[in-house]
Amino acid sequence: MKRNIIHIDEEKCNGCGHCVPACAEGAIQIIDGKARLVADNLCDGLGACLGHCPQDAIHIEVREADEFDESAVEKKTANPDNRKTPQAHGNGHGGCPSARLMSFDKPQTPPVLSPETQTSALGNWPVQLKLIPVTAPFLKEADLLLAADCAPFAYADFHRELLADKVLLIGCPKLDDATEYQQKLAAILTENNIRSITVAYMEVPCCSGLVSLAQQALNDSGSDLDLQKVCIGIRGERR
Repeated sequence: MKRNIIHIDEEKCNGCGHCVPACAEGAIQIIDGKARLVADNLCDGLGACLGHCPQDAIHIEVREADEFDESAVEKKTANPDNRKTPQAHGNGHGGCPSARLMSFDKPQTPPVLSPETQTSALGNWPVQLKLIPVTAPFLKEADLLLAADCAPFAYADFHRELLADKVLLIGCPKLDDATEYQQKLAAILTENNIRSITVAYMEVPCCSGLVSLAQQALNDSGSDLDLQKVCIGIRGERR
């Protein structure tokens, strides 16, 4: 039968997982870093998940699909494990890969740090993008480093390789207001004759939103700067 059913654009989806709890029927799961409709008969086609997608990756389409089956929904949602399984989501903590629980083997002995690596390269305060005034003196003709909150903790050489001679702005595209950050960054770019901008972000899909908002801020400000990108792996490697 032809009916309304959701369509997920995999090119737009960043795997943030906001749509998963928004779907009361359990029809959506994060699989291999992308939101997937796991079964046609679990989707009622009403689109409650649409407003929860920050990437505008979910839409309603009309196509041939199995009829919506309330009994299948009841069976699936009766057991929470059917909705949140490590196998289906690729992690052990809900839909988003950024919340995946992992433990790493640490070196038997602490790394040897030279005086150079022990010296902080931080040259401005505050560092939270939300708290920095557009008119802050240290922004004038600055080289900006826009970093995800997690990046300095994951990357051991953050100060020496990334922060040296740069003004630091930090934020989280998943937990904070990305639109507010985009507007704030565009204003900073417009008002301060910024010389360069580098984005340091984590490899988890939702963190790529930091890159997207930075690029949009460049576009909004009319800047012709090239956006430099540095991706940090969750085990601290530079990707």
